[in-house]
Parts: sequence; structure tokens; C-alpha cells
Amino acid sequence: MTSSTVAAAPARHRPDALTVGVEEEFLLVDRRSGAAAPAVAAVLAEIPPELRGQVQREFQTSQIEIGSPPGLDLRALRRTLGTLRAGVADAAERAGVRLIAVGTAPVAGPQPDVVDDPRFHRIVERYGMLLPGPGTNGLHVHVAVPDQQVGVQVLNHLRPWLPVLQATTANSPFFHGVDTGYASWRSVMWQRWPAVAPAPRLRSYEHYRSLVDDLTTAGLILDEGMLHWYARLSAHYPTVEVRIGDVCPSLDDTILLAALVRGLVGTALTAVEQDRPPVEVEHHVLVAAHWRAAHDGLEGQAVDLTTGAPVLRPGWHLLRRLVDTVRPELDRHGDIALVNSLLGRLRARGTGAARQRAVHAGSGDLGAVVDYLAAQTRSRSIIPAPPHVTDPPAGPTADPPAGPTAGPLTWSDRTRLEKM
Repeated sequence: MTSSTVAAAPARHRPDALTVGVEEEFLLVDRRSGAAAPAVAAVLAEIPPELRGQVQREFQTSQIEIGSPPGLDLRALRRTLGTLRAGVADAAERAGVRLIAVGTAPVAGPQPDVVDDPRFHRIVERYGMLLPGPGTNGLHVHVAVPDQQVGVQVLNHLRPWLPVLQATTANSPFFHGVDTGYASWRSVMWQRWPAVAPAPRLRSYEHYRSLVDDLTTAGLILDEGMLHWYARLSAHYPTVEVRIGDVCPSLDDTILLAALVRGLVGTALTAVEQDRPPVEVEHHVLVAAHWRAAHDGLEGQAVDLTTGAPVLRPGWHLLRRLVDTVRPELDRHGDIALVNSLLGRLRARGTGAARQRAVHAGSGDLGAVVDYLAAQTRSRSIIPAPPHVTDPPAGPTADPPAGPTAGPLTWSDRTRLEKM
């Protein structure tokens, strides 16, 4: 990072390993109709005491959120999230509803109320009809950084890579009973809010703070919590928060994203240490790349911005380039075998959007999609599409391996991907 673009910061020692934490938002649906159900209070009342500190309300009464503590080991993160998902799904059953990990409501129904909270009421008063339907559910990954000045520089380096993460997590093709034509309709709905956008190129932490203050003064946001940039600094912890993704249908997908985000943040920290500038990307071209990611997911074309000028490539090719880029950090954290296994599963099954469409193609019934999502939300691994839908053979369902002694990233010897 050159002094002409970002204010210089003193050299800071980065830790050998970076902690990571995850927040996931879910939709509560009626057991019979599959429509969004305003049941968060009833579900929270059924949460076991030992889990209550990690489960909370979201914006609407049809949503519920879980959050993991920060940690170093992705296998431990997987166990924590699996316990939380299962515990909340059980509580939802006891409350008479179902828990599904999906970006938007597939089945049409009445719009649930906003949670009775003074801040949420102020948001409704200010923004009116921007309310996001029955609830838009995302996935947020927090990764530790040494301090906020360094964090701002990390944000600059993340910008060209976030569209491919958005494509990887695409999990909302259906909304209110129809196929939207998008892999992530949640992304389209979310963009109605005024502060939803890629983070701008930032000069310093002071620049970051001045933008937050100016947007608040202008009335665009009520507070820093409404700064819905696709990546931002936490207002409470020394972390970078990447918040571009739909909530993922399976733990496999979530853990893969956590590994890749940590790899990207670590790679950016190395670039900052070596005084390497971030790739320059025009704002509107970056917006276009995010639109393409929301529309195509990984199954279509993606906009490669890693050299500055936009180039269209198959989404899976760009994901491979991301993995190659962050491989030293995957090696540093002992995540190579884990990522290799999870990428193989994702490649065989497709994104959440592709899997939902496969289920619907085989059944013609959105109720079957909701059933699939409910089962997948509980499962520790990706569930294959029904037998009547063409799908590769099922892989193992045990937790994938992880550890620093694992072999190289093969992507099934990479030949499968090269043929795409």
C-alpha cells in the first residue's frame, strides 16, 4: 500500500493464525404452507438455556440468528454451528414451525411484522416500504485484524474478490412462488437499502469514520449498524466483517466460506505488510460484478477484476483462482484438506441455488424445496438432490479432514475444472 493512496500506519505484527467467527440468519416457516411464520418469540422460548447466549432475534418476526464465538479451528467452528443449527431447528419444531437456511422466502405468504424494538421501529419510520419482504437472510464472517488502520487497508484489498464469494453462497433463486431468474434474489432485494454497496476505496481509518459520520448526518443511515457495505469494520471488535453472502443451506458451504474469507484477509494482511497496493477497480464496474454474481451464481459467468480490467470467466474458474491466491494462508492455518474436500462437494452438488432448482425441477413443487432446505439446514454435509434429478454420486457424509499435514489442493486433479 503506497503512502499516496492510504495513510501510512506503523508496522504491526500479525498473529500466526487469525480467529474467525460466523453469524447466520434463518427463516422460520409454517410447517404446512411453507410460508414465512412470525414465530421468533415462540422459538426463542424453546431454546435450551445453554444456547441462548448465541441465538437472537433479527429484524422481522420470521427470522432468527445464531452466532459463534471467535476461534482458530474450523472443525470446532463446524461443531459449534452444527449444535446451534440443530438446537434452533429442534426449538422451531417444538414451537410448531420449521427452520430453513435460505436467502429469501420461496413460498408466498403475508409479510411478518418487524420485531418490537425501538431501533427497528425507527428504521420502519425512516425507510418505509423498503422493508425486505418476509426477511432476507445473510451470512457474516468476522476475521481478526491487528487494528482498525490495518483493517481499512484490508478492506481495500478484498474489494475485487467479494463478487466470487457472493456467487459461491448464492441460495435464493425463488421468491413468493416463482423462479426469479437470479441465483441470489436476496442480493437484489437487499440493494434497495440506501447504504448497501461495495465499500469505497478508503484512504485511512479517519476517512472511514468521516464517511460513517457524513452518511449519518445526511440521514442515509441511522447509525453505524446500518452501514451495509459488503465488507466493513466491526463497530465493537478488531475484526473485518464480510457480509456479502446469502445464508448457506449446509454447514459445508458455511465452513468453506469461512475458510476462504480468512484466507483472503490473511492474504491482504501480507500485502499490507509488504506495502503492495490493492487492485484498482472502478466503482460501477465492481457493482456490475456483484450484479453478475447475484444473477449467475457459480454456474454461469463471473467478472474477474483481479487485474483491474473486467474479464468474463466461468464462475468456477474464478473460484479456483481465488483458492490459488489464498493457498499460502490455507496452508498457514491448516485448512488445505478441509477446503479441498468442501470444494469437491460443492462442485459435485452445485450452489444452494442450483440445488434448489434441481429439487424443483424433479418435483415441480416448492413444498419439496422447503422440505429439502429444512433437512439440509440440520445436516452436517451437503444433501444430494432426489434420485430422479440427475446428480453426481453422493460423497461421504462424515466431517471432512483438516490439518496442516494434508496434501495439496487437487480439485480432483484439477482436470474436471479445466474442462468447464
